[in-house]
Amino acid sequence: MYTISHLRSTPLGESPPPPPRSCFGRDELIESLVGLAENFTPIALIGTGGIGKTAIALAVLHHDRIRELFGDNRRFIRCDKFPASRSHFLRRLSDVIGAKVDNPDDLTPLRPFLSSKRMILVLDNAESIFDPEGTGAQDIFPIVEELSQFKTICLLVTSRISTVPQHCKRPAIPTLSMESACDIFYAICDNGGRSDIVNDLLRQLGFHALSITLLATTASHNMWDYDRLSQEWEADRIQVLRTNFNGSLIATIELSLTSPTFRELGPDAHDLLSVVAFFPQGINENNLNWLFPAISNRRTIFDKFCVLSLTHRSDGFVTMLAPLRDYLCPKDPASSSLLQTTKDHYFTQLSIHVDPTKPDFEEARWIVSEDVNVEHLLDVFTTIDANSNSIWDVCGCFMEHLLWHKTRPVMLGPKIEGLPDDHHFKPVCLFGLSRLFESVGNRAENKRLLVHALKLWRGRGNDFWVATALRLLANANRLLSCYVEGIQQAKEASEIYKQLDEGYGQVQALVNLAYLFFDAKQLAAAEESVSQAIDIDLQGVSGQIQASICHRLFGEIYAAKGETEKAIGHFETSLGIASSFNWHDDQFWNHYALAMLFSNQKRFDQAHAQIERAKSHVANDPYRLGRATELYAVILFRECRFEEARSEVLRAADVYGKLGAAGGVEHCRKFLGLIEEEMKMTVAPGESGSSGSR
Repeated sequence: MYTISHLRSTPLGESPPPPPRSCFGRDELIESLVGLAENFTPIALIGTGGIGKTAIALAVLHHDRIRELFGDNRRFIRCDKFPASRSHFLRRLSDVIGAKVDNPDDLTPLRPFLSSKRMILVLDNAESIFDPEGTGAQDIFPIVEELSQFKTICLLVTSRISTVPQHCKRPAIPTLSMESACDIFYAICDNGGRSDIVNDLLRQLGFHALSITLLATTASHNMWDYDRLSQEWEADRIQVLRTNFNGSLIATIELSLTSPTFRELGPDAHDLLSVVAFFPQGINENNLNWLFPAISNRRTIFDKFCVLSLTHRSDGFVTMLAPLRDYLCPKDPASSSLLQTTKDHYFTQLSIHVDPTKPDFEEARWIVSEDVNVEHLLDVFTTIDANSNSIWDVCGCFMEHLLWHKTRPVMLGPKIEGLPDDHHFKPVCLFGLSRLFESVGNRAENKRLLVHALKLWRGRGNDFWVATALRLLANANRLLSCYVEGIQQAKEASEIYKQLDEGYGQVQALVNLAYLFFDAKQLAAAEESVSQAIDIDLQGVSGQIQASICHRLFGEIYAAKGETEKAIGHFETSLGIASSFNWHDDQFWNHYALAMLFSNQKRFDQAHAQIERAKSHVANDPYRLGRATELYAVILFRECRFEEARSEVLRAADVYGKLGAAGGVEHCRKFLGLIEEEMKMTVAPGESGSSGSR
């Protein structure tokens, strides 16, 4: 039997749920929220389902400083547990805070109670009462708005939608770190210590808190080891994220998809959401008009996706968390009519020929931000429709776009090489793939693929492409120091171009031949070849491009012969032509060559100035960045600035490593060894001995 004293000590209202057992990786955010709560600042935690909003709110509610400030007046209301109407909300509010007012019609009878004591009030899952398309939102929202303005109340709202009282602070809920994600997983499931398999799964989950919890729980309940967990994940990702006790990521996602605001968006909304889910980067907001021209309210729909926390904006893209992508992505991409239409729009953009001499050249730079999406699109549809000529044609165009605007390797190589040799586009795609490997400095792969493409074109009797493959093979052999083989190929290419009356190709072949002679230290032969090239009359912009290259090559030849002023004159002529057309590639290599010339002559101030100018023309070419960084290291080394040189070499090696440019990495490794030897030979001041000499 309760005593009077016991009844008096029992707090009115309801106690909040217990704190979460753990809230990994949120310490900094929780500390910030506690600070806001201490100042009675209204707070809104907005984000997609399962990101950890409720756990964070409960961690704040049970924080020592919050307990001390608010005592028993720490209140928590689950807004999805009652009908979304004003009367139900007010009744629930009165019960939870202990106001003892039955069925209040508005806040009037509650105001004296609310203003008489300090209180922190959490409205959890508030999207169920805030949804602007919901039946009771218009009546409830003004009440909550007033609650947020009480000086004695700290209001903390968790919601999937961004429609919250206007004075609320909206701190971002950051992505979990790998360490915090691991802490969540292993706190539930530790079947044999830490594993790289688990790390990979956590990355695929996008470090989403609920998904990690469900994954770990499923593994623990089924007593799976990590290999079995990985196998089950690959077989059916969504099913793995379902526990034996009805915990499911699907239920969390579907809650958002059944909201009144989402239903109000119309029949296109779900299809659009699935297209966003298909692309790894999401959808570039700048491209909505040409990707979805048939959907008139496309911008409104995308805005509402973000309001509902189904998507978020990141670097100009509307994207979504990995677990939502897995669930919403079309299971059969070929059957999604909107995705097929989107694919066709992408392919139309890719079909535009990339030509630096044409005014629309810069328009193709859209690939710089869209390359990951396009590569994924091609990877999926070359699997679905491997026999289609058109899709492999687009694949070749994609590599051409990358070559000019964002040089990097692609993951499509095995599929291209797996095509039958008689496939119409196989040599074209091999050629594109080889050029990408050349652009990132992987010379062995460049040569191997060109040899294969050359064989196929010879078999088909296509003389133009035979000459083109020979010309590029000659250059590949030059970079591999196979000069004799390269010289023969460049000469054969030049002859074929001459027979075909292809002056532009002949000039290119002669330039390649000149570079081969130059690298083989046959300077007279190099000068003769480049003289033949520059004497061929090419009209228009193409002629100017080749003239720029020829003058740069003359500069390198005269620099090697010690005729410095003559060399500088040719470099400046080349730069003048390249600058007038804004050709970053030619400008880069001219400044690079001048930096090397001045470095060799120990004119270090001028060398530094030229390498900085070269860096300004790197654009989106990481290989050029690697070359510039490596040459900068050489300049620093020659100045005996060994620590700085070492740092730059490591930076260059990192760039080459990311590109898969094995030759560049190996060259940096050897250079690094040379630097470290010099550093060992250098005796620190105050020590006995003399400094090492070079």
